[in-house]
Amino acid sequence: MTEKTPLLVANGLDAGYLPGINILNDCSLELFEGELVGIVGPNGAGKSTLVKAIFGLVNIREGSVQLRGEEITNMKAHSLVSRGIGYVPQTNNVFPSLTIEENLEMGTFIDPSRFAERLEVVGEMFPKLIDRRDQRAGSLSGGERQMLAMGRALMLDPSVLLLDEPSAGLSPALQDEVFVRCHKINRAGVSIVMVEQNASRCLQICHRGYVLDQGTNAYTGTGRDLLTDPKVIELYLGTLVKSHQD
Repeated sequence: MTEKTPLLVANGLDAGYLPGINILNDCSLELFEGELVGIVGPNGAGKSTLVKAIFGLVNIREGSVQLRGEEITNMKAHSLVSRGIGYVPQTNNVFPSLTIEENLEMGTFIDPSRFAERLEVVGEMFPKLIDRRDQRAGSLSGGERQMLAMGRALMLDPSVLLLDEPSAGLSPALQDEVFVRCHKINRAGVSIVMVEQNASRCLQICHRGYVLDQGTNAYTGTGRDLLTDPKVIELYLGTLVKSHQD
């Protein structure tokens, strides 16, 4: 049986924001076609830095990132978008003065000719956005902004979607809606890397998870295995996961 080749590989990354200070230390990740991979861990573990480094927003000093075997280490964000990688930051992820439709249009800035076709597809995923397409993004709730940001990232039909804490700051009900949407996007064929503070919910829906600690891989396994691993619960997930299991 032939071993599957990962779609995206980050191997042995050392990266950081300031000269000589690494946030990531020999950090690695694999994403296979059709997977939803979760990245969890304590505050300051380097979770967001990892997806930013993959997307060319944080300088990688050692290690490499490959997409379908092609070297993309430290490539600029717009080049990565054209290769099929979408990214949704945690904050400042919409243009508040533009309408919903204009925000979605910005998602096709590399290839505007695809706007009409992709608007139809993304509109089926996020029908509420299309119903209110003339509304300014600045008037949307936090949950609605998150949906719009994900919708915009999907406008160029990426094969990989990087999500940086999509449920942050949302009510439990809206968090649930975000996780349901992520699951649907993944089932529609988009491979996802999701950084999440809500570790238990993330591990419930992801195929595999990585627990980071001080910028390096502490544990990895299926979402279900990590969710029930006594050591992972004790050291990293704590009462949050236990309360969800009670």
